[in-house]
Amino acid sequence: MKKYLKMIKKLSASSKGQGMVEYGLIIVLIAVVVIAALTPLGNTIAGVFTSIVNSITGAA
Repeated sequence: MKKYLKMIKKLSASSKGQGMVEYGLIIVLIAVVVIAALTPLGNTIAGVFTSIVNSITGAA
């Protein structure tokens, strides 16, 4: 664990490491927004797929 902390400190000290940390934070922020947006839509999407499956199995 200490090895990783040293590596993170070394990366954050350099400008290249700082850019990588910033990109990582942006990716995490985007992931949080996507999860927050899709969570309320989960039941709606499940309902759509259920109705599709029901219409396919009903037609067969």
